Amino acid sequence: MTVLLVDDDFAVLDAMSDLLRDEGYTVGVAQSGREALEQLRRTEDLPSLILLDLMMPDMNGWEFREQQTRDPRIAGIPTVIVSANNPEETSRELGAEGFVRKPLDAAHLLEVVRVHCRPS
Repeated sequence: MTVLLVDDDFAVLDAMSDLLRDEGYTVGVAQSGREALEQLRRTEDLPSLILLDLMMPDMNGWEFREQQTRDPRIAGIPTVIVSANNPEETSRELGAEGFVRKPLDAAHLLEVVRVHCRPS
């Protein structure tokens, strides 16, 4: 199963990618909401889960979610907010399936991912 990581912080992307790949997940990465939307719209194999940062240049997490929920093809992909600032409240506001607080707790991240997909 594939997880799409959307975050502008390369160190965070690298750490999450390594952790998820070590657990058997296929990982895609995007460094902005715009890049994530472009990837999602051109791929045939959609991810099972999106882990979404909120604070990014070009297109932030709120703008990404607005576009995602308007596109029937990608609207149903479970999305989990990854943020240091009120992720629980923000995930409810954005209709996300959950949240992971930064700094990342590896065990919690894996628990959240396992809820939505199994390793391939």
